[in-house]
Amino acid sequence: MKSRIWVMLLAIATFGACAAPTPEQQILDDVAAALGGREALEAAQSLSIEGEGVMRNLGQDMTPDATSQTFTISDYTRSIDLTTGRMRVEQTRTPTFNYFRGPDPLKQVFGIDGTVAYNVAPDGSATRTPNAAATARRAEYYHHPLTLLHAALKPGATVANARTTDGESLVDITTEDGVTLTLAMDADTKLPSHITSMLNHTNLRDVAQRTSFTDYEDVNGLMLPTGMTVSTDDYQILDFSVTAQSLGADVGDLAAPDAASAAAPITGPPPANVTAEEVTDGVWLLAGESHHSVLVEFSDYMMLIEAPNEARTLAVIEKARELVPDKPLTHLVSTHHHFDHSGGVRAAISEGLTVVTHAANAAFYEDLAERSSTIVQDALARNPKALTLETVDDEKSYEDETMRVDIYHIADNPHADTLLMAYLPRQRLLVQADAFSPGRDYQPFATKLLENIEQRNLSVDRILAVHGGVVSYDDLVSAVRAMAN
Repeated sequence: MKSRIWVMLLAIATFGACAAPTPEQQILDDVAAALGGREALEAAQSLSIEGEGVMRNLGQDMTPDATSQTFTISDYTRSIDLTTGRMRVEQTRTPTFNYFRGPDPLKQVFGIDGTVAYNVAPDGSATRTPNAAATARRAEYYHHPLTLLHAALKPGATVANARTTDGESLVDITTEDGVTLTLAMDADTKLPSHITSMLNHTNLRDVAQRTSFTDYEDVNGLMLPTGMTVSTDDYQILDFSVTAQSLGADVGDLAAPDAASAAAPITGPPPANVTAEEVTDGVWLLAGESHHSVLVEFSDYMMLIEAPNEARTLAVIEKARELVPDKPLTHLVSTHHHFDHSGGVRAAISEGLTVVTHAANAAFYEDLAERSSTIVQDALARNPKALTLETVDDEKSYEDETMRVDIYHIADNPHADTLLMAYLPRQRLLVQADAFSPGRDYQPFATKLLENIEQRNLSVDRILAVHGGVVSYDDLVSAVRAMAN
């Protein structure tokens, strides 16, 4: 009897030891083996990557869907310490298009150390980035086969939701520090084809950030990709080629600079500073920061021009209602689609404003209004409202007995195809953004603004710039002459 029991126990133990791995574990085992084996992955301590690439000017191109404006990425080095989970990136970014700061290359240094993300300015000073940026950068750390598999094989990681999509095997990995990513395995090679994570984007809200991998090579016994493409939802933002990479090299101390690590965490944007200056009867400049707005009063309603970001837009709307409490704020004129000028559109929708924009923005703004915002709820997610949209092709007028505003397209401007300007003929006042920014030495877009004013025979005395405040028309003429010389 006893021998029979021992036989049964032995059979159970043997069956347990030989039980087939779960689908999740099988995918992880297959990927680990294809990359070079679990032992080699767990033993890796550092990774250094050099390369070059092309970065798209996401959210700042000529139209929402355009891909013509790019930056060349050179002198790129990514240093990763796998034992501490730290990463530091150095690169030079050079615009290939007419840019505000001119064609000069810009040296960029940034990194992540635990929950501290930081940027290092050209003068060497370091600043801590907001927590939201740190979350995105921590996910970016894992957007590489080595860093993700190294983390996935640790006891504290979890693997779940094995599935097949478009012929590829997918599995969700949650790392010890709580980052969840989806790993896709190529059906033939068993190598990672892409890594995806869901992030909160300030403008686009919930987005799928994906890094795709191609052209693997053997680096000291591990297979590592030499081609990487990064996309945000359907927008490709980076095409990168590795020129050199090494394992186990001395990457130095990648700890965050003291100034960044000692700084208090930044949990959200600072309170918006909104000042109000009455430029003329019924027109206020709502300034206080880099991106201004303009309030225009009609006989029975108000119009707001420009909504740069959510916090500022909500504060500007509050200020507008304080200035003219007996009239509803009904319209927002969004001068163009660029992210730093349209970031408050969803907030304006949540407050019931009709959005006025160029016709080329219609599909983008409609999509913007419908996007999910579950990772971080914004104003529109908290107070859902349908978008009411009015578009401008070449010109559109709003007029009653007390006020007239003519909205014109700034044609052929190299900054954006969707640029609008607002002209108040009775006040001989022009409101515009980015085409002319007083105070800057470099004014690459001012010439086309002046041409548009002249071609439309507008009588302008003053220009109210979203960047820079109120200046005279002669200031624009002088800036154009200076650029010509």
